[in-house]
Amino acid sequence: MLLPQEIIRKKRDGHVLSADEISHFIRGITDNSVSEGQIAALAMAVWFRDMTLPERVALTLAMRDSGTVLNWQDLQLNGPVVDKHSTGGVGDVTSLMLGPMIAACGGYVPMISGRGLGHTGGTLDKLEAIPGFDIFPDDQRFRQIIRDTGVAIIGQTRSLAPADQRFYATRDISATVDSIPLITASILAKKLAEGLDALVMDVKVGSGAFMPDYAQSELLASAIVGVANGAGCKTTALLTDMSQVLAGSAGNATEVREAVRFLRGDERNPRLLEVTLALCSEMLVSSGLAADDSSARTRLLQVLDNGRAAEVFGRMVAEQRGPADFIEYYDRYLPAAPIVKPVFAVTSGYLKAMDTRAIGMAVVRLGGGRQRASDGIDYRVGLTEVAELGQAVDAHRPLAIIHAADEDSWQLAAEHITAAISLSDQPAKEIPLIYRRISE
Repeated sequence: MLLPQEIIRKKRDGHVLSADEISHFIRGITDNSVSEGQIAALAMAVWFRDMTLPERVALTLAMRDSGTVLNWQDLQLNGPVVDKHSTGGVGDVTSLMLGPMIAACGGYVPMISGRGLGHTGGTLDKLEAIPGFDIFPDDQRFRQIIRDTGVAIIGQTRSLAPADQRFYATRDISATVDSIPLITASILAKKLAEGLDALVMDVKVGSGAFMPDYAQSELLASAIVGVANGAGCKTTALLTDMSQVLAGSAGNATEVREAVRFLRGDERNPRLLEVTLALCSEMLVSSGLAADDSSARTRLLQVLDNGRAAEVFGRMVAEQRGPADFIEYYDRYLPAAPIVKPVFAVTSGYLKAMDTRAIGMAVVRLGGGRQRASDGIDYRVGLTEVAELGQAVDAHRPLAIIHAADEDSWQLAAEHITAAISLSDQPAKEIPLIYRRISE
């Protein structure tokens, strides 16, 4: 008989756990026969003792198999099932364009996303800025949308990787969130439950990243790639920059507005375009929809320029109970803040560095994010026209446009943004957008 405390003891003492021991413990998390204290104890043992690759694969598969694993065979889809996951950042709106772009190229994207917490924005929160948008369709409806539209973006249901929900909550209060084996299992349990043919990881690096240190981000990316491929899902990772706000905006309605304008071709922030193309290209090549990066990019630019990707986004919104004419009349539907004013630097100069985490927290303090999971969100607020590194700012060229609910919150956000920016008298050296590709 396998006892939870003996499994904990074995890992505490630095030994390798078997797949059966790991699976037994995860079943105990799912059926509540393992206590929060025991979950915390195992998490802490893993934090100190690490896990081998076979242990990490076993943990991921056990958490995946704690609930429903989606199977698409009965739908007879005529293309691969593929997804992307990001470790999160500020102004990281890529998912809203990426899913429709891949669907327009013949892929199927059952994207299960999360909410924002802390300085990072959440894809679900952004989509809920769209009136009526349903992030929790039932399973039958979800499958129908995937079959007919090619992409759906939904929240994690209770049936998908339920062990992760309980495990994560305990990690959050036991200071073990940053354990790489546990992060890896948490991310991949949900993604592999989607029944994917291929997965691309976007691991952020820089002041706004979950792990701002490059070496740690690289370790995480390598761990995810190793475990996912070990679990049978073709996976690659890109290390991308988060030393500044990725898009020109940050917030919820503000980012949705930018995503729609991007898809329509009204305006495409060059940084956002490059990172989105890089991730999409990786997805097309990994899933077999393109032979190489060059042909992938050609296809992606075609579906952007001919309006096909925008059309798919509009259909997804309509299928998930949003307005049928959203892509055409988005400004009618997206909420707007009553106070919209620029914030300027105290002195003129070139933007040298940005505390991107602090910029994200300025959006949170405006009401556009959560400090606790139970907090509500003001979808109207956020930032637009955020200055980028190397850009000249002065009394006429602002650091950002602040969208606020009232003057007091505008003033507070302005102070935080000003404090988060460093200037110099010379343009800064250009920072790469894509640092490295990691494959098996």
